[in-house]
Amino acid sequence: MTSSNATRSPVQDGTRPATAADDWQERLRRFGYVARPGTDIRERLVPPFPKPPVRPWERAGLDPARAYRVAKAMEWVGPVLVALLAGAIRFWHLGRPRDIVFDETYYAKDAWSLLQLGYEGTWPDRKIADPQILGHPQVIPLSDAGAFVAHPPTGKWVIALGEWMFGLTPFGWRLMTAALGTLSVLMLCRTGRRLFRSTLLGCLAGTLMAVDGLHVVMSRTALLDLVVMFFVLAAFGCLLVDRDHARARLAAALPVGADGRARPDSRTGDHAGTGVRPWRLAAGLFLGLAASTKWNGLYVLAFFMLLTVLWDVGARRVAGAHRPYRAVLRKDLGWSFLSMVPVAVLTYLATWTGWFLSDDGYGRHWADGRGGTWSWIPAPLRSLWHYEYGVYQFNVGLHAPHKYQSNPWSWLVMGRPVLFHYQSPAPGQDGCHTATNCSQTVLALGTPLLWWSACCALVYLLYRWALRRDWRAGAILCAVGAGYLPWFLYQDRTIFSFYAVVFVPFLCLAVTMMLGALPGPPGAPRKRRAGGVVAAGVLVLLIAWNFIYFFPLYTGQTIPYADWHTRMWLDTWI
Repeated sequence: MTSSNATRSPVQDGTRPATAADDWQERLRRFGYVARPGTDIRERLVPPFPKPPVRPWERAGLDPARAYRVAKAMEWVGPVLVALLAGAIRFWHLGRPRDIVFDETYYAKDAWSLLQLGYEGTWPDRKIADPQILGHPQVIPLSDAGAFVAHPPTGKWVIALGEWMFGLTPFGWRLMTAALGTLSVLMLCRTGRRLFRSTLLGCLAGTLMAVDGLHVVMSRTALLDLVVMFFVLAAFGCLLVDRDHARARLAAALPVGADGRARPDSRTGDHAGTGVRPWRLAAGLFLGLAASTKWNGLYVLAFFMLLTVLWDVGARRVAGAHRPYRAVLRKDLGWSFLSMVPVAVLTYLATWTGWFLSDDGYGRHWADGRGGTWSWIPAPLRSLWHYEYGVYQFNVGLHAPHKYQSNPWSWLVMGRPVLFHYQSPAPGQDGCHTATNCSQTVLALGTPLLWWSACCALVYLLYRWALRRDWRAGAILCAVGAGYLPWFLYQDRTIFSFYAVVFVPFLCLAVTMMLGALPGPPGAPRKRRAGGVVAAGVLVLLIAWNFIYFFPLYTGQTIPYADWHTRMWLDTWI
């Protein structure tokens, strides 16, 4: 982290002669870096995690050694408890409504087809197939003729795992999205801890996502976007770990003076290697899985590649490199590319194994016996390329109007949520205990106060990144941009606000960073810190209340029509 207040250096004060380290400090000033007096350069490269707070446990009567062990354990216990809360919310009556909700009619069936055939087969019209699947006895009208589908198979394989365990039922096809939604909360707690160097802030970010309505709805519905979100968040976490490990290797290579402090060194910054980077390989794997769920994962790969390059430049600059961009080009860029892009491509191809091994998959033998310029490429790969080109043409040309489509400009303010399910039970039916009809709905709506707070938080992060060179703000903004900005290229296409679930974790990180700044920096007046903590706590409680208030709309509960209508805060929500 960097200080926001520039101070005069000892060189400027004339207290000692200039040194190479002073020249390095002056160069860093141009990029917003201002080191605190006496800071070891190794701490600037890899800020240490603070010691776990033991005082509360000592006050509870534990001896110092046991208090430390308990405080240390909370680094995992805290995130696990938050994840258990998230899981309770997401798995509660997961099979309700007992219906095929919104686009589950495509993905639940395709998942079952992959499980049975290895590729997507053909189903009758939904008006025929859906009642048969939900009926007693159940009829599964699947034929083995290959069907053209608009998305790659990974997300549907994930859904199929739940169907393999519990059958083609609402609980079965929703099981894995609920599991990934719960695990993503745990991952966000740990990711936030590493990003902010605070277990408390990490758990706060996870708690915010645990009570986000859009994340809850997508976790309880068998759609693909929650799966994309999970893999993108996993890749981001891997890159954070990789950043720490690579900078730690640079720090270990720096020369250490007689006083025990490391010094910046141009030779180390320009020429030192960062070793094998398995976490970057893991990030490439997860980004390949994201892209093989929905193609918007490809944009995330491009954004994260740029982010890692800039992180490497920053690391070498802090280590003392005179030409950090040249050093990254020579030492890091090639390996960075090879660690992520080819791994992602190979992962993508591997997810099509079932289609490659089939004979009846859609377009599987299109290239067989065809000549031409590209005949040297194996026929299965050319067939897949032809198939994927058709998918691309379909996706960019999808302009069929839909009642709940929305423009991405409205997503952050929740201008047009998507109604996944609506029933109007009559009095005495399905839990309706009023004299008039009730409402039973599943509405893909983010918790409004959380999303509106996120709009303010993104403005704050722009300030922190542009004017204070805070790398954490830049990382969060990059991840939000990766999931959000590409949709502006397709404003004429039929798109929906629930696509925004891909960057929900990073909105929660943005709000957390804003809340963490409210008490002020270390050393701020006690009154300022107390007021900031109270303000942050009040906002978190309001967000939690807002989630509880809208909870019936997220989970298909039967409520009086008047109660449903009072929750329609904006006319565009109806």
